Amino acid sequence: MNGTHLSNRLQTVADFVRPGARLADIGSDHAYLPVHLAKKGVISAAIAGEVVKGPYHNALTEIENEQLTAVITARLADGLAAIHLDDNIDTITIAGMGGTLITNILESGKAHLTHHERLILQPNVGEDNVRRWLQDNSYEIVAERILAEDGHIYEIIVGDPTDTPVIYTAAELKFGPYLLQEKSPVLQQKWRQEQARLDQVIATMKQAKNAPQQKIAAFKQERDQIQEVVLDES
Repeated sequence: MNGTHLSNRLQTVADFVRPGARLADIGSDHAYLPVHLAKKGVISAAIAGEVVKGPYHNALTEIENEQLTAVITARLADGLAAIHLDDNIDTITIAGMGGTLITNILESGKAHLTHHERLILQPNVGEDNVRRWLQDNSYEIVAERILAEDGHIYEIIVGDPTDTPVIYTAAELKFGPYLLQEKSPVLQQKWRQEQARLDQVIATMKQAKNAPQQKIAAFKQERDQIQEVVLDES
């Protein structure tokens, strides 16, 4: 992967960046995403934010090698602190982290948000945490994608600011409102795998001398929810 050829995961993130956007890519690593979008002429400006010196220097090198220093600025900063008010950022991408970390970045960086930004988020796990943060902070989920790549399953969640309160059901927070409508084979694969993991946990717990009945019941309830909501099986 490089700035010319993205992984399917990052290309899906890139697909939701609107033409002319002013982008902040948080946790940018080699800055492949903003470099790709700049070379395609999609974005007008970008910040590549990194909190770790090694990836920050990787981003600097990539931007310089591609002669894109007039379009992309690399910044060594913690989370949304990479964004300055005069950057006029209207799109933020955060990809390849856990959902809890993504929500922590958004929550701790609220002072750097104007509530005019599109948020394109790709959590590796804990997607429900991301959806809940969007709901609680007046961002409406306008699109979702799920894909399998290199043995992993990834979800991309896109949130746009809204002045109207947004309330999602518990199932929508867990599985995704748009993903539930589509119920793609990849979504079903993901939750069948989770169902199998729960079955294994339940079986192990039942073998314990003092089996934790409350925990077993909770895991069974979660397993049944997957069957009923995602797999359409009772």
